Amino acid sequence: MLWFLIILAAVAFIVIGMYNSLVRLRVRVNGAWADIDVQLRRRWDLIPNLMETVEASAGHERETLEAVVEARNRAMGARGPAEAGAAEGALAGALGRLFALSEAYPRLRGVEAFTDFQRSLDEIEEAVQNARRYYNAVVRDYNTKVQVFPTNLLAGPFGHTRREFFSLDDERQREGPRVAFS
Repeated sequence: MLWFLIILAAVAFIVIGMYNSLVRLRVRVNGAWADIDVQLRRRWDLIPNLMETVEASAGHERETLEAVVEARNRAMGARGPAEAGAAEGALAGALGRLFALSEAYPRLRGVEAFTDFQRSLDEIEEAVQNARRYYNAVVRDYNTKVQVFPTNLLAGPFGHTRREFFSLDDERQREGPRVAFS
């Protein structure tokens, strides 16, 4: 009888350990997604000021400006990593077209606020890439834990399901906007 209780206690500790490891990884995934969200919000907050600067110097490029606004709005409304990846890729493309305007309008390159926005956006893009790499690494660890034996026996019944990676759909989107300081 004593051996039975010892074995039962050992199994209980193992199950508790597996469950806790799943919870820890889920919390890390949620935290990593929150970090991405913070960086994306920094970029979204920068865009209206950038748009005003461009509009003052190249306001007749209405189609490009509207494409950036539309892409920003879609990105802000995206839910989940897959939808956010597609929306952020579209935003990166629209911003790339916006920065291409600086080649057509040399006066725009001379505006200090525009170059400051370019520099800030470049820093934010770097932070987004770092946050995305960390998030995807944590999701990989979590998904592995959810799928491997014996933790997979606990994962399903306790609501632990695979998470989506945050990736961009097409190769052009992976590059992000080109920022050039002339």
